[in-house]
Amino acid sequence: MTGYIVRRVMQAAGVLFGVSILVFLLIHVVPGDPVRLALGTRFDPETYEALRQRAGLDQPLIVQYFNWITSAATGDLGVSFRSGRPVTQMILGRLPATLSLAFGAIVVALVMSFTLGTIAALRQGSKIDHVATAISQFGISIPDFWMGILLILLFGLQLDLLPPSGYVSPLDDPWRFLQHLVMPAVTVGVVSGSILTRFVRSSVLEALGEDYTRTARSKGLRERTILVGHILRNALIPTITVTGLQLAYLLSGVVVIEVVFSWSGLGLLAYDAVLDRDYPVLQGAVLLFAVFFLLVNLIVDLLYSYVDPRIRY
Repeated sequence: MTGYIVRRVMQAAGVLFGVSILVFLLIHVVPGDPVRLALGTRFDPETYEALRQRAGLDQPLIVQYFNWITSAATGDLGVSFRSGRPVTQMILGRLPATLSLAFGAIVVALVMSFTLGTIAALRQGSKIDHVATAISQFGISIPDFWMGILLILLFGLQLDLLPPSGYVSPLDDPWRFLQHLVMPAVTVGVVSGSILTRFVRSSVLEALGEDYTRTARSKGLRERTILVGHILRNALIPTITVTGLQLAYLLSGVVVIEVVFSWSGLGLLAYDAVLDRDYPVLQGAVLLFAVFFLLVNLIVDLLYSYVDPRIRY
């Protein structure tokens, strides 16, 4: 297992290196001058050139990339063109908001998917099955930003039950944090849960027809024991894969949802960086998104061997 982890970490380092090159080149070919945007409409050429030299934008791209990647390897992602703050500090400040939204949404998705998917599989062909399938189809089809706007109009403005937007740190006020978290977490969680519901249903249906399920029933085991100890555990393998992809997607910042709900996470930070042509912030955010994907994929692979002892690396 240790050798497998070491190999995966080395592969991840190579992937990150390739991602860093691609992101750096794509960002620098986008039209727009970040220094000109930061200075505004009125500025003198001397100040403009001084800021470009300070930011290193007067150097060749290969030199800019080498300086950035060597600093990033030590944890220094540069300084924001717009605010002048260290990028690492800005990202760490937004990270708790993204983590709370991602894990809140994945909890909603798992509860929804395992409830609807399991019931639909156990009652295959019944009205419950049709209703669960219709709910999952609705969740997959509806755009998440549109669902978010509807929730804001209904629960935030019409009924005045939840705050329509914003983010409050759980350290400052846990209750207000939960109130602000409900709508964005439900919005993202329903979409992810609808995708997971289909996988849970098909996995449970497949497990119901396996020999180990019939053997467990022939031994006289209770249905609850069979469901939890045999059916659901064997149905976890494909579900874990999709759950890992969904979690990596959520950790990478749900940009649209964070913009809709003014949720101060990494997605909103990256969105503002695109508008401001803030290269260091955008490069640092995308690099962190790639780290999230690689880390979650590694954890998912390791969970396989825990869920199914037959899998060994």
